[in-house]
Amino acid sequence: MSRTRPTRIAVLAVVTATTLGIHYGWFVEPLFGHVHWLHAVHGRFCYIPIVMAAAWFGLRGGLVAATAITIAVIPLVARSISQTHEAAVELAEIVLYYALGGLIGILVDRENAARRAELAAREQVERSQKLSLVGQLAASVAHEIKNPLASIKGAADILTDPETDEDERAEFREILRGEVRRIDATVTEFLEFARPRQTRFERVDLADIVRGACRQIEPEAARVGVSLAVDAPARLAVDGDAGKLRQLVLNLMLNAVQAVDGSGRVRVRVETVEDDRVRVRVTDTGHGIEPAALERIFEPFYTTRASGTGLGLAVARGIVEAHDGAIAIESEPGTGTTVTVELPTRRTPEAARRRGAAGEDA
Repeated sequence: MSRTRPTRIAVLAVVTATTLGIHYGWFVEPLFGHVHWLHAVHGRFCYIPIVMAAAWFGLRGGLVAATAITIAVIPLVARSISQTHEAAVELAEIVLYYALGGLIGILVDRENAARRAELAAREQVERSQKLSLVGQLAASVAHEIKNPLASIKGAADILTDPETDEDERAEFREILRGEVRRIDATVTEFLEFARPRQTRFERVDLADIVRGACRQIEPEAARVGVSLAVDAPARLAVDGDAGKLRQLVLNLMLNAVQAVDGSGRVRVRVETVEDDRVRVRVTDTGHGIEPAALERIFEPFYTTRASGTGLGLAVARGIVEAHDGAIAIESEPGTGTTVTVELPTRRTPEAARRRGAAGEDA
């Protein structure tokens, strides 16, 4: 607005000078002479700068423009004061100047005030949503860390007991490590959601990333009796952030393993869909997701499990969108769930410019 205001004032000055010149007959009468109907027409041109000033600057602008034009036409009024009819017409024009500038200015000011009130209300709603999100974040963090801390405290008490034999000590040391890893994973997930790091694109092997994630999940899957299967080509190169893509696949596979009650299967398939797109499909034989829950499955903090932060799929969707991909979930209660992710193999110049403009790239 700081640049626009002087420009608008300059435009108003030029338009006002032009309309006054027309009104005084400096431009028209040399060509057509003094024609009464022509004078009546070009006399109305003085409304133009008044309307412009009121539209741009509200009531004050409309009244200032009306006053400036009134002062400028006073010589014309004084010159025609001997002719009662023409003087009355000029005075009526002056009244219309103020009426027009005042009316349009009031309407513009009212519209601007309504727009400012709407903007303030929207900002207030956004602040309330952010505060609500912070509250949910804090409550969820406390809930997810409370149980591991209790386990750590119990294990520490047993380890410091001199009567604890060595076999029990080894068992509870492993419990300590596991609970610390659980807290670390929870905090990492929250940090990734609240303050995601920049996406750094390079040429990576997506098939190798998926196989590595499977190896990382295998111990947890074996512990709960879930078999893992990976169907991927020897190599499948894409433009992406290796760390974020690994986190994406880990989140999807961990969700699938946790969705299987007791024995079951999780299968990950990586394939080329078209020449420029790849697909990662994670399928489990778990309990499935109800249609009502499926509609909210990507919402932060929404989870169908008794434990969990509800951020895994929200973070996954953010990673997919950062890679200009798409994610979809199909599920049938009692049968299982399939999560499908499609990613471009090459990053287009348009996507690079868009992410760069948004501050996404390093």
